[in-house]
Amino acid sequence: MTILGSHFVDFDTARILVADDDPILREFAAVHLATPTLEVEVAEDGVFALERLQQGGIDIALIDLDMPRMDGFELIERIRWDDQLKHLPIVVVTGREDMVAVDKAFAMGATSFVVKPLNWRLLSHQLAYVLRNAQAESSVRSRLHDLQRVSDLKDRVLRLSRQKLTGPLNDILDSAQTIEHLSTIPEISASLRRIAEASVALTRVHADMGEAERLTPAP
Repeated sequence: MTILGSHFVDFDTARILVADDDPILREFAAVHLATPTLEVEVAEDGVFALERLQQGGIDIALIDLDMPRMDGFELIERIRWDDQLKHLPIVVVTGREDMVAVDKAFAMGATSFVVKPLNWRLLSHQLAYVLRNAQAESSVRSRLHDLQRVSDLKDRVLRLSRQKLTGPLNDILDSAQTIEHLSTIPEISASLRRIAEASVALTRVHADMGEAERLTPAP
């Protein structure tokens, strides 16, 4: 949230990388975007930008589409190919009438865009908005990942239980039935009958576990 009268747009602690071949724009970005909680780093082209991003620690990137060596389009593509960077929020910078480039950038994975000439105050608000959305999405992904891990663990326990129970249950049932037929003592026969019935009940539970595993959709 922005406090009225404050000089700064309020960011959570974050670091932005500004990739642009214009040294004046890079200098302006360092001056106008930096706040007590937003650290600004710059790169003069896509190659330097990708190298810095792969080192980690960047929370959002502001990328010019027209740069030497590696332009913004290729940089976006390389970012989206990288498992460690594929969710990085990317705001692209382009000319006011260059909507074809904007469409292409979005198709390649850009998150948002801004047009030149830049209004640094409005850009700060847009970056804060994009960054908050990215952080919310990251939180959702983390929760889904945790749920998937719990689900996978339950599946492994269920599978292991079925594998380990099959043999012992059959042995108990066979042994109880055999001894029951051989025993001439009613009390022992009755106890063995109860063991056999319990084994049958467990076998049914075991079968139900197998059916549940079969019907559970694969992740």
